[in-house]
Amino acid sequence: MFTLAEVASLNDIQPTYRILKPWWDVFMDYLAVVMLMVAIFAGTMQLTKDQVVCLPVLQSTVNSKAQPIMSGKADFTTVETTTGQGEASSMRTVSFGSAPTVTPGVPLSTAASSQYPPTESGQELKKEQKDSSGRKTNLDFQQYVFINQMCYHLALPWYSKYFPYLVLIHTIILIVSSNFWFKYPKTCSKIEHFVSILGKCFESPWTTKALSETACEDSEENKQRLTGAQSLSKYVSTSSDEGSPSATTPMITKSGFKFSADKPMIEVPSVTILDKKDGEQAKALFEKVRKFRAHVEDSDLIYKLYVGQTVIKTVKFIFILCYTANFVNTISFEHICNPKVEHLIGYTQFECTHNMAYMLKKLLISYISLICVYGFICLYTLFWLFRIPLKEYSFEKVREESSFSDIPDVKNDFAFLLHMVDQYDQLYSKRFGVFLSEVSENKLREISLNHEWTFEKLRQHVSRNAQDKQELHLVMLSGVPDAVFDLTDLEVLKLEVIPEAKIPAKISQMTNLQELHLCHCPAKVEQTAFSFLRDHLRCLHVKFTDVAEIPAWAYLLRNLRELYLVGNLNSENNKMIGLESLRELRHLKILHVKSNLTKIPPNITDVAPHLTKLVIHNDGTKLVVLNSLKKMTNVAELELQNCELERIPHAIFSLSNLQELDLKSNSIRTIEEIISFQHLKRLTCLKLWHNKIVSIPPSITHIKNLESLYLSNNKLESLPAAVFSLQKLRCLDVSYNSIALIPVEIALLQNLQHFHITGNKVDVLPKQLFKCVKLRTLSLGQNCITSLPDKVGQLLQLTYLELKGNCLDRLPVTLGQCQLLRKGGLVVEDHLFDALPSEVKEVLNQDTSIPFANGI
Repeated sequence: MFTLAEVASLNDIQPTYRILKPWWDVFMDYLAVVMLMVAIFAGTMQLTKDQVVCLPVLQSTVNSKAQPIMSGKADFTTVETTTGQGEASSMRTVSFGSAPTVTPGVPLSTAASSQYPPTESGQELKKEQKDSSGRKTNLDFQQYVFINQMCYHLALPWYSKYFPYLVLIHTIILIVSSNFWFKYPKTCSKIEHFVSILGKCFESPWTTKALSETACEDSEENKQRLTGAQSLSKYVSTSSDEGSPSATTPMITKSGFKFSADKPMIEVPSVTILDKKDGEQAKALFEKVRKFRAHVEDSDLIYKLYVGQTVIKTVKFIFILCYTANFVNTISFEHICNPKVEHLIGYTQFECTHNMAYMLKKLLISYISLICVYGFICLYTLFWLFRIPLKEYSFEKVREESSFSDIPDVKNDFAFLLHMVDQYDQLYSKRFGVFLSEVSENKLREISLNHEWTFEKLRQHVSRNAQDKQELHLVMLSGVPDAVFDLTDLEVLKLEVIPEAKIPAKISQMTNLQELHLCHCPAKVEQTAFSFLRDHLRCLHVKFTDVAEIPAWAYLLRNLRELYLVGNLNSENNKMIGLESLRELRHLKILHVKSNLTKIPPNITDVAPHLTKLVIHNDGTKLVVLNSLKKMTNVAELELQNCELERIPHAIFSLSNLQELDLKSNSIRTIEEIISFQHLKRLTCLKLWHNKIVSIPPSITHIKNLESLYLSNNKLESLPAAVFSLQKLRCLDVSYNSIALIPVEIALLQNLQHFHITGNKVDVLPKQLFKCVKLRTLSLGQNCITSLPDKVGQLLQLTYLELKGNCLDRLPVTLGQCQLLRKGGLVVEDHLFDALPSEVKEVLNQDTSIPFANGI
């Protein structure tokens, strides 16, 4: 037999699950406990007190005539009868020592008178019997025990005997149905995870701080609205949309306040700084909530299971009520029993009493009342389940009461669990919503970031770049630290892989800032910050994966001079970039696009009138359409690199102001069109390196103003004399070809300052080479040269000489006559340098303040 505590444990759930128990579930649990007590109480009473006592029903004839006559001594014995449950009960019966034999059909008085003659004592006894009440049955003890047991099982209705057990079974089923969703494996894990996260969110210090900040912002906003509604009406907004700016609204919006360029910024009280441990725990909670939401929103199993168990309880209630109500009247104190054992007892009918009848009836009525209440609650639960869509949950109220207007609505099991929590305490869902908000997460990151990156730490990361400018490079942070904008002397700011970068109005303090790099960093800008950048920023570098990552405000920086775009701009995305006009970039001079274009975007022509340099670096995608180039008449520098060009585009010949042309890393094989360059009177630099050119046409002589010619990394085998007719040529680079001979006509290039022929097949250096007395850079490495003429000493301006990788056995001592040549500018094997005379080495080892240059 089990105890009440053991049965009650079936209804026991973890205390943390109580937040998912609405009032009706709690009430039904208590009702189930009361029903358990009723069942156990009834069962206990039945096992210990239940009795049936039966007496035979005498026939009317017998009742009217039969008068037992006793003579002699009366012998009184006490007989114990046994009930149907085996319990002994005492009853007093009277037996006479010489009683006559009972013969059915024959009256006892007749038999007695025939056997015993009337005497004086007999008459007295008869008188006494007339005065006494009750009738004798002449049954012995065993017969009473037998008939009580027979009638307990035959006369009592089955419900009177099994009522406690039925109540116990029904109650256990109801208890199991109420808590099955907490035990089912597929729902139990989700519920445990949800309750765990919910408890941590409720207790997290960040929740309190975030909601406190909301209260501060609300009070500050109300104060500002009361004191300066008119003055703020033009520039204060509480929109949380993050749309792209248009030409008339150049502001990048964000949640919270917005500011214009001519109004002061409203200061909002900041949140108290979290310690590092609390901050890390809050960050982990955001990640857990994000993953849990993605996992739980996929299904509605918890909702369906809860609805199913509620339906089962309702059906169970209806079933119990229907059959129990029919048995209320069957429980009675008196029962007629016809055991059909006349041959053993001598009587056909008995009248029995059930001593537990009144108690059982009252317990049954109480049980029915409890079941009715339980059933009405089940019906209310079903009404609540279907009255509103519980598979959708809106945080609209939380959004209205807080500054976290981006809290998303949830669905399926996640929504249902939140609805259940609301029945316990709505504060839970409000605090939970804080961890669903990206604004809240960003604020947490901002606080932690500012705590970690102080002004002193940022100052240590500032360095000087190649242009001798103060530069700060921040990589993979959760945001931009506020202290960055206190570095007022900073000139270059690089932000790399900072997806939540925001540029506040404080950037207006950085009056020296002229260059901004955004590498995979779609920064958002406040209105005041945008106004500052629009007027002061000169150079912008944007590296992106998709064109949509380019900040919309970048197209509105009217004082921008240089724009560098590096990212994917394939044929599909070309349409997208066409939507953004460059017309507002009125002072743009340099446009650098490194992408995979198949055509030059048409909107580049918006900046054509003032663009002086256009650079297009493809990743090997063939650039087919170049007609837009014809409109860029003011372009002075044009680079089309790695565009798979096979010939020089004809559109280039229309660029009358072109001074430098770079067609590096294409597939150009022939340059016969070079004769058309004679119309480009200002062309001074031609770079055709890293192509497949096999020969230089004589028409190159028509480019009379050419000063630099780069033909390295081609397939040239010789240098035609036409090249040496370019009298203004100062730099000639033919490195890494297959040239075996340097023509003697090279002496005609009297203005030549840089000559590179590294990586060819030259074995002899003509003496005429050293008549180019203005040479400052001479690259002769990786050839087959066996000796260096002494006339090298005539190159008095030589600062760089490369000889490494040849077949030299010695160096001429005349190297010491090259007054500007030093050891750092002499690239040669160590053993050759060591073989020089000491006085020559001493000259070459002298320090000089004149830097050398290789001309590349």
